Amino acid sequence: MGYLEVAARLLVATVFVVALAGKVSGAKAYAAFVDSLLRMDVVPVRLARPAAAASVAAEVAVVVLLAVPLRWAAVAGFVIAAGLLAVFAAAIAISLRAGNRAPCRCFGASTTPLGKGHIVRNGGLILVSLAGLVAAAGTGAVAVPGAVVAGGAGLVAGIIVTAYDDIAALFR
Repeated sequence: MGYLEVAARLLVATVFVVALAGKVSGAKAYAAFVDSLLRMDVVPVRLARPAAAASVAAEVAVVVLLAVPLRWAAVAGFVIAAGLLAVFAAAIAISLRAGNRAPCRCFGASTTPLGKGHIVRNGGLILVSLAGLVAAAGTGAVAVPGAVVAGGAGLVAGIIVTAYDDIAALFR
């Protein structure tokens, strides 16, 4: 496990933990997430609940796999993360193309309308996931102090990514 892998694991896992917390913190939060899928108009009404459940299950899988300190788990976690983020980016692009700017419930309650920045954020997270995948597939030993620094950097970067909407609002 190399330092890049450690940082990528913490960054991606942090993003997915925060996303999960915003979606499953209660029945009301989950219902709002399902409703946001309906407002985005990217899945038929009858598939909104199954799509929400599949999204949550995939996010849980990413978090669990990235927490397991085994190479195969990291590889699987990064692959699922990259695929899920690509689906999210495509859904946002479809919604925007249709003129729909319904607020994203990516990280819980938000009034920020969908925008190209959400696609860019997901694209950046896909790149981090792919970099983590490449790093996990390789070899490399890490020293504990370096791993702590790399993990801390990934954690801070993950927090910044999840606060993207709020940070962007400060500069508008």
